[in-house]
Amino acid sequence: MGLATSRRGFLRAASGLLVAVALPLKTRAQDAAAEAAVPAAPAVPPGAFIHVAPDDTVTVIVKHIEFGQGPLTGLATLVAEEMDADWSQMRGALAHADDALYANLAFGMQGTGGSTALGNSFLQMRGAGAAVRQMLVETAAEAWGVPPAEIAVARGRISHPSGRDSGFGAFAQAAAQRPVPAETPLKPPEHWVLIGTDLPKLDTAEKSDGRAQFTLDLYPEGVQVVVIERPRSFGATVKSWDDADARQVAGVRAIRQLPQGIAVYADSTFAALKARAALKVEWDLSAAETRTSQALMAEMTAAAREAGRTVEESGDLSGLDAPGVTLLQAEYSFPYLAHAPMETLDGVITLSDGRAEAWYGCQFPGLDRPAIARTLGLPVEAVTVHVMLAGGSFGRRAQGSAHFAIELAEVAKAGGNGSYKLMWTREDDIRGGYYRPMTVHRLRGAITPDGRIAAWENVIANQSIVAGTAMEMMMQDGLDPTAYEGSINLPWTFGGHRVAWRRVDGKVPVLWWRSVGSTHTTMATETFLDELLEAVGKDPVQGRLDLLRPDATRERAVIEAVRDLAGWQGSKQGDRGYGVAFAKSFGTYVAQIVEVESRDGQPHVTRAWCAVDCGIPVNPNIIRAQMEGGIGFGLGAILHSTITLGENGAVQEGNFDDYPTLRISEMPQVEVTIIRSDEAPTGVGEPGVPPIGPAVANAWRALTGQRTRALPMIQAGGVV
Repeated sequence: MGLATSRRGFLRAASGLLVAVALPLKTRAQDAAAEAAVPAAPAVPPGAFIHVAPDDTVTVIVKHIEFGQGPLTGLATLVAEEMDADWSQMRGALAHADDALYANLAFGMQGTGGSTALGNSFLQMRGAGAAVRQMLVETAAEAWGVPPAEIAVARGRISHPSGRDSGFGAFAQAAAQRPVPAETPLKPPEHWVLIGTDLPKLDTAEKSDGRAQFTLDLYPEGVQVVVIERPRSFGATVKSWDDADARQVAGVRAIRQLPQGIAVYADSTFAALKARAALKVEWDLSAAETRTSQALMAEMTAAAREAGRTVEESGDLSGLDAPGVTLLQAEYSFPYLAHAPMETLDGVITLSDGRAEAWYGCQFPGLDRPAIARTLGLPVEAVTVHVMLAGGSFGRRAQGSAHFAIELAEVAKAGGNGSYKLMWTREDDIRGGYYRPMTVHRLRGAITPDGRIAAWENVIANQSIVAGTAMEMMMQDGLDPTAYEGSINLPWTFGGHRVAWRRVDGKVPVLWWRSVGSTHTTMATETFLDELLEAVGKDPVQGRLDLLRPDATRERAVIEAVRDLAGWQGSKQGDRGYGVAFAKSFGTYVAQIVEVESRDGQPHVTRAWCAVDCGIPVNPNIIRAQMEGGIGFGLGAILHSTITLGENGAVQEGNFDDYPTLRISEMPQVEVTIIRSDEAPTGVGEPGVPPIGPAVANAWRALTGQRTRALPMIQAGGVV
């Protein structure tokens, strides 16, 4: 087919050590710093996680997709540490779809999301590395006729005091015949050599020189390129269509109606797009969402003004209505947001003799593989999904509905045996839905005459992401925790507080967006908190420290660390405003301070400081990169990005000219400090995003007095 070698072919051709070790999620070593033996591993086929080749290279098979967040490097670090390998010999490869081997221990199925990749694999991959090391040591000891206890391993070399010395590869084949050890001690932290050091990412060189293979690079022999004409109004269906002009385009193979719209099959992307532009399609809008963003926002605002279902409540809320208190109120509105990763959705699928094989940046193989099988009427065992590198996701590829996998299968189902490459253009991507939900927060806070925050209430109205999808299992008693996460379990001490959710159903498809609910909840809660602190005459940083619960030690550490890193001297210094914000998301604690100046009456962020506590910092280089990337991603969204539904509910934006994100000239100078910790590691792919928005809004208010109540901050009419 002209594709890069598959993982299956790689394993078939290899002649080295192939080993699998799977560990249960909860063990005594859940405290990652503990010296604990790994329990016996469940029986799994060989070749799942580690391949040691005759040339001494060690390839780690990674069960999480790599789209820039670093699991190829992070999980390889864990294996290398326990094997005592040299970093130069480490390699990484993505696992194919197989729940039995590669289930995310946090999900129970194969998938990447929620910043779980490193945390849920921390013990599993260390255990695999330790087992391989022991198997190699025992093999070398047997070959040399010495006790295993006399064997040393360092920097990828196996040695004995007698002078014998070898790389891993020489013993790989023999070691592969040994049983996987039932118990393998893990290295204590004081013996770590690689964990906690700045290691270069394994995939940087290949991505830089073009060797890395993305789905866009795949063009199997005889492949047909497919694009689909979809409705501009969500929920619309095909009423009639005329393809006479489209069929005249050279290179067009076929034009077919699919459940998703009208699909053009052609010999090239150019021909497919030219033919699609020539289609004449009339859409039935009777079941479509035809309201404008303004109308939808009005509905959301009205919902937030109702009581909602309580999701968290404690203390005395009577302070909200008590005589003599000062009551502050605010409503925050958040628009739909597209993910807009650099690589849009695309996939290759081959259908032949009752089998299907697909290649694409698949974030949830555990959902996508069975979805492809159901659509094609095949058993799951007849479907192979190769997980490719992806050019970003930010949540776009994490689809509870498996809608792209289904669409890919529909293309093959309609076309029959053959190879097909389904392409989404940038316009398809921006207008295709699956946005961060439109959301409204209504906050009330009561301040007593002596300057205490007596009560706090937050009512959140938005659409559920998981309702009606395969991920509906995440709902708890009809509540979608991703809709309001980041608004509960706050570390602040209030006299009383209540958080409520109002579910507002709609026809605009929504999806997780990088850091999910915390993107809007942190913006609302941290800006409102800042206003309350201002009302009682408190410094934003010291006021937060004073409000912390006594047990909030990790929260205190990051706030104090970012205060010191930024050299905090107050919220306004000359022509610069300074803002602070804190968020805990996905188990990771992040505090940020920004410096903002006014340029032509609009906010420009010149500097940003960030403190992060993500438990054991496996690779500080990746942690800093993810914090920097999260700051840039979040900053672009809060300054510029919005999805607008116009006449008949049609999305107005289509590309980066009208859906702008952050430009290089707008990226601030960023400094990151990492809190050293012996807590179990947590994720960093998302937690850098939530604090940046409120930090900027707080700085802008300190500088100009303007409150941010709606996003984006910079709109056609100026600052909101």
